[in-house]
Amino acid sequence: MTSAPAYVDEAASAARGVAAVPDTRPDRDRFLDGLRALAIGRVIIYHALGFAWLAYLFPAMGVMFAIAGSLMAASLRRGPATRVVRSRIRRLVPSLWALGAIVVPVSLWLLWSDDPTALPSGDLLLWLLPVGQPGGADELEPATIVLWYVVTYLWLVLLSPLLHALFRRWPLPTVVAPLVILALTQFAAPAAGVDLDTTFGNALVNAAIFGACWVLGFAHRDGALRRLPVAVWLGSAVVLLAAGTAWAVTHPGEGGTLDLNEIPLAQGLYSTGFVLLLMRFSPDLAWLRRVRALDWLVSVVTARAVTIYLWHNIALSASEPVADWADVWRFGDRTGYVLYAGIGVGLLLSAVLALGWVEDLAAKRRPRLVPSPARS
Repeated sequence: MTSAPAYVDEAASAARGVAAVPDTRPDRDRFLDGLRALAIGRVIIYHALGFAWLAYLFPAMGVMFAIAGSLMAASLRRGPATRVVRSRIRRLVPSLWALGAIVVPVSLWLLWSDDPTALPSGDLLLWLLPVGQPGGADELEPATIVLWYVVTYLWLVLLSPLLHALFRRWPLPTVVAPLVILALTQFAAPAAGVDLDTTFGNALVNAAIFGACWVLGFAHRDGALRRLPVAVWLGSAVVLLAAGTAWAVTHPGEGGTLDLNEIPLAQGLYSTGFVLLLMRFSPDLAWLRRVRALDWLVSVVTARAVTIYLWHNIALSASEPVADWADVWRFGDRTGYVLYAGIGVGLLLSAVLALGWVEDLAAKRRPRLVPSPARS
């Protein structure tokens, strides 16, 4: 990626009394790459161990949407919106299709094994373009349960030209609007008897939860977060973090859980506060190039992010029966868990090696089994 001109031109900035701050960071921002790698790692650990406190330590999904928003803003500043949206969709759906090429036939086989006259569910068509949660057999839930992220990402990509234009004109209202919509889905919709537990209702709620993080990605790319007075920036972040935590404590999820992933409003508030706190910074990670192993790992995760996300939960779910079959527990709990984790990593790496090249084709790169840092 290349450097982009200032988000707001000099004349417009002067008219508002704000000095334009050019964005001189390279598009291949290693800070964002590193954050993405850390976020994906945190997602995998959460799904492996289920520790609710991980969502408070590092709300990975909010960070991932903020990174995507920042990169989307950079692209929108360089080319026509329709071309940018097509490009983002093109880079997303082929990896989903590769997964669907397995999930859909297996789901149909399971369906017709039970009832040869049964009609397939309409949500199987959403594998073509995931504007709603793609469906699958109950036995394949580990493959489909994570697809809410793909649906939310797609909707935010489709809305980005509008959101970007609104942000340029009304920055603060555009950041706040998703949280207002989220609050309406949690209070006004139930009071009005509107059921949002539907394919598109869930998509709306998830887009509202993480929409503010996405728009803060615009602010990160624009440099607006760096221009905020420290008291405003820090105070707003602390208030949002405290509000999200307080809502989780006073309105726990089903079964009394404090897991942010089960409490939409708390998730939205806390993730927005964390992203606001984090994305003000843009440290230079040029030193990463000198640590070759770490630089390579970040590059591989960046180039295979979609594949890793789509397949990690499948690998984790499959590792349990494989570990039981291999009887790894006979070596004791500690060694057994290490072997169990190794099986999960091995299965995930196998999926990435087998299907990761699809991301290269989607990005119009030469397909490679293992991407190199220079090509990521």
